[in-house]
Amino acid sequence: MNCPLCDGACDGADLAPLLNPELTWLWQALATAADRRGDESLTSGPAVTVTLPAEPAQRAAAAGLIDGQLEPGQNRRVSLERLTAAVATRGPRLTPGAVAAHASNRRLAANARRRAQQTAAADVIRTRLERTAADLPRHVRELIGPDTVFTRLRTQGWITRLLNAPDPSALLGQAVQVVTQLPPPGQRIDRRLLVPGNPHALDTGALPALVLALTGSSGIPARSGWARLGVDFDDLLGGLIITGITPRGWRIPPGATYTLPPRELARIDWEPPGRPDRWAFVTENPSVLAAASNHPITQDSPATPRVICTAGTPSQQECDAVAALSDAGWNVAVRADFDQAGLAHVRALLAAAPAAITWRMSTADYLAAAVTGTDTLHLQDADAPWDEHLVPAMRKHRVPAYEEDLLPALLADITAGAPDSCPP
Repeated sequence: MNCPLCDGACDGADLAPLLNPELTWLWQALATAADRRGDESLTSGPAVTVTLPAEPAQRAAAAGLIDGQLEPGQNRRVSLERLTAAVATRGPRLTPGAVAAHASNRRLAANARRRAQQTAAADVIRTRLERTAADLPRHVRELIGPDTVFTRLRTQGWITRLLNAPDPSALLGQAVQVVTQLPPPGQRIDRRLLVPGNPHALDTGALPALVLALTGSSGIPARSGWARLGVDFDDLLGGLIITGITPRGWRIPPGATYTLPPRELARIDWEPPGRPDRWAFVTENPSVLAAASNHPITQDSPATPRVICTAGTPSQQECDAVAALSDAGWNVAVRADFDQAGLAHVRALLAAAPAAITWRMSTADYLAAAVTGTDTLHLQDADAPWDEHLVPAMRKHRVPAYEEDLLPALLADITAGAPDSCPP
């Protein structure tokens, strides 16, 4: 049975003289060199520089292993070939690295060995992906791109994630099997049918995330990613939370809050505002809508709250539904948190509804809510195209600001019926 420290290099060896405590300094220096070089045997290569100890007994113990006269504090270059020959007199397979491993009571060059194992495993994944891609239907092969899929997965951290999975081969095989079921362009399939016998297999977890990564559909809301693949996501959950605005022909009790699921958003037809000066306020956080719904309507603030909440990242369908408000004659004001995700939400809404305006998303609004922090905000200069000074200010203060921080001002706009600085 191989030794766990040196893979059996110590078989039949007499290690006792070499493991003399007076030689510990030498083997520790060699162990450090083995870790640094990723070479656990140390039988060849550049000489290893060691510093000779002050203790005479320690220097004397190295006689025969290091050539020449040994002076205290001297730096000496130890020839690995000569040291290998010296330790081999104690065992035919013995190496300097093997002795250093026993002296340190650990396997050497663990990081290099682990990297080599990961590289080998990654090569297996690459080969499997390349072979699999060749057998996929053409429309799926075009999605995956056999020449780029491995690079894409590695860039997104999926190779490491796969290698850390309990059964990497099984997970990759399941994902590939799902990919083979994707419909050709112009056709659609229910997501619950992609894994026969398990309609909930793609609800959450590593499997659906890997399928989206394989097909280049990650990095966007899951619903949008599946839609790109011709897969119908569950169209009854999620959607927009709304108060004060209704689809055409619907009867909603005044002041009621309700949710329009994706199924209804797909064919939305909004009731016109009735007057050209009416505003619809789009927010990210349900707390803003809840506060607006609870805010009493008084003689000084008679406007009915008209608020739409995306409850986080808006899907493309939700963005399109907001754009449909503009088409129906509504003035639309959009906002979200002052953080990387919130700025992305606002950009997506403005891209879908160019007639919309930002609502209290200026540098002044941010500074009114933010304090100086220590966060690292990963922002690009183009993340807030509506205000060129906003990103520099957020970088300087190094802290996000949330909609709740501006709640009094937001409620004032909602109850007034128009965003601040807009004519009534």
